[in-house]
Amino acid sequence: MVLFVSVSYVGKCHDFAILKTELPPEKDWFEDFEVELDLGYLGFEKLYKNKGVKIPHKKKKNQELSESQKDENRAVSSTRVRVEHSIGGMKKYHILSNRLRMHDYELYDAITGICAGLWNYSQIYTSP
Repeated sequence: MVLFVSVSYVGKCHDFAILKTELPPEKDWFEDFEVELDLGYLGFEKLYKNKGVKIPHKKKKNQELSESQKDENRAVSSTRVRVEHSIGGMKKYHILSNRLRMHDYELYDAITGICAGLWNYSQIYTSP
């Protein structure tokens, strides 16, 4: 289920930079939550107050991950799959997967929000 969609950004912009812009670290956005992130958000736990952060372990150069680190990565990735399915589900509306040819970014953001709502609706009423 999609719970939050940020405004769109023109050009290449890193996800963590967008997070810091949309949800400034000065406020306690995540203090009551345990947060699951991917490796693009390294340093999150230093900037934001939270109950806990689950980030996969990164393999160091010329070293292998231990079995416990691999198990933790599997646990994080098994829940991360739902997020990836939601992103893929929104792509079926072609708003995220095609090149943007409109210049009205407010309209684009509104359409993206509608697609997120349609995806959520389809998950509620088509799930067993």
